[in-house]
Amino acid sequence: MQDCCPAVLAAPLRPGEADELAAGFAALADPGRLRLLSLVAAQPEVCACALVEPLGKSQPTVSHHLRVLSEAGLIESEKRGRWVWYRVVPERLDSLREALVNPEIASTGRRAQLSGRRT
Repeated sequence: MQDCCPAVLAAPLRPGEADELAAGFAALADPGRLRLLSLVAAQPEVCACALVEPLGKSQPTVSHHLRVLSEAGLIESEKRGRWVWYRVVPERLDSLREALVNPEIASTGRRAQLSGRRT
């Protein structure tokens, strides 16, 4: 992870900061992905095979939404045999929340940990 973005309300965002925040919020803007994230977050980790039925979507649609959430750094995965297991990246969710509600992050010199992407 990298230091990235101050709180949105504290100061104007630089382009890179806005890009990072927008990627996370865009992934959450879809009701299906938001529901899928809540299903993953409800457990320490969950098998992809257990997400199709509760979401009520086809397997390819669920896979697409999981990929979008993963690319946004909101979830991470681990392949075990035939199945992929997912878990939430709490630091990424915390950073999105903090960017909106805590203007002191920037004013005190502290930065939100925003990027959950692995390099």
